[in-house]
Amino acid sequence: MELRDYVSAVRKRWWLVATTACLALVAAVVVTARTAPTYAANVTFFVSTPSSGITDAYQGGLFSQQRARSYVNLVGSDRLAGAVAADPAVGLDAGEVRRRISARTVPDTVLLEVTVVDTDSARALRIAQAVATRFAALVATLETPPGGSDPTVRVDVVTGPRVSTDPISPQPVRNFAIALLLGLIAGAAAAVMREILDNSIRSAAALRQATRKAILAAVPHDAHTIESPLLVEDAAWSPRGEAMRHLRTNLQFVDPDRRARCVVVTSALPDEGKSTIACNLAIVLAEAGHRVLLVDADVRRPKLAGYLDLEGAVGLTNVLVGQLDLDTAVQRWGERELWVLPSGSIPPNPSELLGSQQMARLLTQVSEAYDYVVVDSSPLLVVTDAAVVASRADGAVLVTRAGRTTVAQAQAAVLAIEAVSARLFGCVLNGAKGGNGDGYTYAYYGPHEAERPRHRSSAAPEVTAGEPVAVKAGTRGA
Repeated sequence: MELRDYVSAVRKRWWLVATTACLALVAAVVVTARTAPTYAANVTFFVSTPSSGITDAYQGGLFSQQRARSYVNLVGSDRLAGAVAADPAVGLDAGEVRRRISARTVPDTVLLEVTVVDTDSARALRIAQAVATRFAALVATLETPPGGSDPTVRVDVVTGPRVSTDPISPQPVRNFAIALLLGLIAGAAAAVMREILDNSIRSAAALRQATRKAILAAVPHDAHTIESPLLVEDAAWSPRGEAMRHLRTNLQFVDPDRRARCVVVTSALPDEGKSTIACNLAIVLAEAGHRVLLVDADVRRPKLAGYLDLEGAVGLTNVLVGQLDLDTAVQRWGERELWVLPSGSIPPNPSELLGSQQMARLLTQVSEAYDYVVVDSSPLLVVTDAAVVASRADGAVLVTRAGRTTVAQAQAAVLAIEAVSARLFGCVLNGAKGGNGDGYTYAYYGPHEAERPRHRSSAAPEVTAGEPVAVKAGTRGA
């Protein structure tokens, strides 16, 4: 991946970056709130050696610097900790004192800084005072040669002891800034990793590359699809409606020698929108003046009767087993030439029923009686129903959902259709981001609101006797 690809991945998943940063910030707030305040008391010692003359002073300074570096370890020794703990004002044992004391030398000087850290500021000051007294005495004892009376090194307190009025930790501003920065970095890394590992199809170009099939349409994402899946009223003039008319046009030209009259609409997996695509395809075909039959062959999870508010208790399966004739089972929807054959009763053997000779004869019969037959079938990778029906129709349309269907699933669906020698007219990318998915989109281009024709087939039709045709908003297609 190039730099622009990483930037694009972060921009595409900005919500992931923002969420990670917010979680890191919340964690910092919780940790900061639950951390006990810590105070620091400081005392500074000056290390010196007796000298006379410039040469002795220079050598004494070097000696003092070396001694100061040695005293860093002496500050944390058991001997000093025990001496400080012996002070009644401290109230801690030697181990607890040693854990609270640290020391460092000021570079290129003979200064030794000792810091005492404690959650109690008063106790930190008492320990620092004890260290100031006991450390100087300990150095004097250690640096006095045997038989001598004066130490070779002196340690004097030059600053402190004093304690800070504000706690040295936690530091909310620093903690929040670090947490926010780390959260942004982690979120950006997660976004890039998801982009690298994501093998879902997100554009028409990616779908074409994965399937090596024609892209009949890219239906744009529409937040109102769940509440209003059908292209009725204002939805008929939305970009989604224009995409469905684009699909209608492409289907009419898939074969210049023979018009595709019977089309099976299927998908790789459930919840990719195939039922909605089938329903809207039948609507736009009927709007073009064609006589259309919409067949619900997804007999395991039928959707069309619920979308169109039709009676679905009897239909295709009842016709196939000879319980009633086709004319009785078919219901008209709207005032256009759109007819619907619901799924009917759910059979115990859907695959055998859909692959029977009765189904083949039925498709032949309706293909002669109607200009177009649109068949909504089951997902290809779940059951074999769609492949069986597609082998008896003129061809199939594969619906994929942008960001959901993976490359492997789309390829497996194509192979499932080709395995039964069925024809795949092409693919439809449902829920495409940014129009047709190829980076070139039209803005809404249609008649003004006042000029839009109000087709009766695109609006909720009036109910007449014997024709249950009211429109009902359903959920997203299977």
